[in-house]
Amino acid sequence: MSTPFPRVALSLLLVSSFLTGCASTSSEGDASLNQGNWPICSLIGGLAGGGLGAIESSAWAAGGAAAGAVFGGLICYAQDGDEDGDGVFDRRDDCPNTPAGLPVNTSGCPARKYPEAVAPAPVAPPAEDEVIVLSDLGNVLFAFDSAELTESAREQLTAIGNRLAGASLVSVKVVGHTDSVGSDSYNQGLSERRATSVVDFLASQGVPADKLVAEGRGESAPVADNGTDAGRAQNRRVEIHVDR
Repeated sequence: MSTPFPRVALSLLLVSSFLTGCASTSSEGDASLNQGNWPICSLIGGLAGGGLGAIESSAWAAGGAAAGAVFGGLICYAQDGDEDGDGVFDRRDDCPNTPAGLPVNTSGCPARKYPEAVAPAPVAPPAEDEVIVLSDLGNVLFAFDSAELTESAREQLTAIGNRLAGASLVSVKVVGHTDSVGSDSYNQGLSERRATSVVDFLASQGVPADKLVAEGRGESAPVADNGTDAGRAQNRRVEIHVDR
């Protein structure tokens, strides 16, 4: 006597093949049957199992329907679709129904956004030293053989002091120079006294005294020919080196 088991097994095999073909494991979100609609799979499995079981006998129709419903539901539930189209299988998607186009992490939840690192502002290179040169070529700075400033020198230094008083300064070095008339040692001392006079005057105009430095170089650094009156006048000068 033949047994209905082979026909029931065949029924389940057909149901399995049908549902597997309907479902998809792709992450494109186009699965016709997946975890979200497994009840439909159970209904299809039950109808198919019951119909195929009835071929053997009416007694097996109900059993085939029940087995097909359970088997169909399990098959469909095992499939991975991507209902919200975020690229994460439904079985691993902890945040279903995310808006289209929203970046998500491997769990299907919105990816955490971190603020972009702000590049530090480039540091401006330090400004080159500014050198202000005052000489006897245009206006006499000092009386003859003296460290006392002339009225013309005071006017020029007043304008310079007003500009430096409100500036951001690192240092202001005043360097005095002389022509070659006289001994080296005397000219060295004279250049130092004249540089000190300029420093004192700039301090009186509001330039920070702790930023001011006086230095004398005597006749050691001429910029013109000491053999002419014009050259000597150019060499009798004061240089103000401004470091900002």
